[in-house]
Amino acid sequence: MSDAADSRAPIRAGIPEHGRVPKYFAVKTRLEGMLDDLGEGGLLPTERELAADFGVARETVRQALRELLIQGRVRRKGRGTVVAGPKLVQPLSTASYTEGVRRQGRVPGRNLIGLERLEADPALAAELRLETGDPVWHMERVLLADEERVGLESTYLSWARIPRLDRDFAPDTSFYAFLRERMGMEPTVVDERIETVLATPREALLIGTPPALPMLLLHRSSKDRTGMPLERVRSLYRGDRFSFTVHLGG
Repeated sequence: MSDAADSRAPIRAGIPEHGRVPKYFAVKTRLEGMLDDLGEGGLLPTERELAADFGVARETVRQALRELLIQGRVRRKGRGTVVAGPKLVQPLSTASYTEGVRRQGRVPGRNLIGLERLEADPALAAELRLETGDPVWHMERVLLADEERVGLESTYLSWARIPRLDRDFAPDTSFYAFLRERMGMEPTVVDERIETVLATPREALLIGTPPALPMLLLHRSSKDRTGMPLERVRSLYRGDRFSFTVHLGG
């Protein structure tokens, strides 16, 4: 086959044009076939056993498993590695985390880390249309899906709008449902921005992941039907357990 023909050939997924495949990638490909056979929750052999079966070094197996972990194909359970279930698909919309998880047949939940009253710094005050130093609520919660820790959420809002938040709101429930049903408030205009980050050591500890695991960081600011700022939210989602969708057009 000529060089010109080679340049027009389709690129095979993950395999360089020269055809030489790194050992870890060959092991990863074989492991992917094994995952399909084991099914969700299936326990993989140990690194030592896999290295012996594939005839490679343990570090080669470890690198292949690291990539599968980042992709969300496997997860750690105790001292072993098991096949992970499908990723949670969260829509980018005015819907809450609770609604998005429930639509996928999973049980949403939250564990409260802290709910405190702070003074707004200049940036937060400007975003919430407050004066610098005005009181704001800061609520931090670990996000759960079927009791699995999948994210960390920090919410900021004006204390004056909901002064009894610490007494009236059950922090393991949907905040948007509380706003809608108890307070007559609802986000109608939402701006969101997503970026890829690594969790800090504290965030990784709270979510229960290795610090090197990529995370999806979502910044959200919302306004109510009157155009007044309602909240500022910083949500950190596990990159191996979440993907996001958006619907455009009709």
